[in-house]
Amino acid sequence: MRWRAAVCAALLGPAWVGAQTLLPFTAQERAQIASHGPWPVSAEADRSNRVERQPAAVAWGRQLFHDPALSIDGRVSCASCHVPGLAFQDGKAVPAVRGGKPAAARNTPSLLDVAGLRWLGWDGGHDNLWAASRAPLLKPDEMGWTVSALAARVRADKQLSAGYQRVFRAPPPADDERLGVDLAKALAAYQATLQSPRTPFDQFRDALLRGDTRRASDYPVAAQRGLKLFIGRGRCSVCHAGPRFSNGEFADIGVPFFVAGGADPGRHGGLQQVMGGALNRLGPYSDAPGTDPRAVPTRHLVLEPRHFGEFRVPGLRQLTHTAPYMHNGSLATLEAVVRHYSELNEERLHADGERILRRLDLTPQESVDLAAFLRSLSSR
Repeated sequence: MRWRAAVCAALLGPAWVGAQTLLPFTAQERAQIASHGPWPVSAEADRSNRVERQPAAVAWGRQLFHDPALSIDGRVSCASCHVPGLAFQDGKAVPAVRGGKPAAARNTPSLLDVAGLRWLGWDGGHDNLWAASRAPLLKPDEMGWTVSALAARVRADKQLSAGYQRVFRAPPPADDERLGVDLAKALAAYQATLQSPRTPFDQFRDALLRGDTRRASDYPVAAQRGLKLFIGRGRCSVCHAGPRFSNGEFADIGVPFFVAGGADPGRHGGLQQVMGGALNRLGPYSDAPGTDPRAVPTRHLVLEPRHFGEFRVPGLRQLTHTAPYMHNGSLATLEAVVRHYSELNEERLHADGERILRRLDLTPQESVDLAAFLRSLSSR
């Protein structure tokens, strides 16, 4: 039996089902693998939100997040689109509004691991989580409030008013804008606690770095080969960097951005929003001083034509729970995502700026391997 097993292993190679195999990784590869951890990371407290780490704010924010009374017609809550059981997204290509019509041409992003992000939204239109949390409250096709109507509702509702006073230790203020921002800061305090779990990749990474070859060998060989592609010839880790598997910036990846009635400007529109808004880290509603290091990127933003059609590089954790993919939800499976990069139409990419992406021309086995690695970035 041992002889037969050895022959099968020789014929089928390292991918033989049941075999424990650790592929050779160079020192450079190991360093790149190390850069994708450890996980979880501890995000630094956001000083622009004075209640972010307060238990009372987290508890009230959780209550608000699941309360449909936070919408003008009492039918929609934050959890309606950011479903906890679906990794805090909705599993749809694009969200729907009352009447079933599309609310936007953008896919609902997961809220897992949002704490510490530099930019929020596919276009980076917000540089902090509380501003991003307030936006849906005021959109006609989402929560439907105006600033004044929302403030009036909080003051008139005994439970909301009591919740505000419990968290902010003062009655709801007369300043409507301030009241709405504070409500969003409580929502943000809860969302900042949402963190994705450890994954098979994390187990492999840690075992590899401590020299535990037995544990590292438990990681599927197909995923190991896919990892080599990810950090090597595929150059995926250039943009999907660090423990979050994202550099947090923006790129044109050749996904069409035309929508009904025109085009989605992506980062170009997001820059205009964040640079011109009062709710950014430089504005009067931030609780952090002007010297806050996290405000530096906002202070130095520059709007350029190349930003049109760029979208935020998403993190890759919990991928198997967050389909469909891309900013417009146009790719239903991980295999479709891999195929997109394998068959990339380079002519669709911007001609200016850095040219990071190249058509990968993956073999069928390489495509399977890369998808296997991507699946290992999700909890079982």
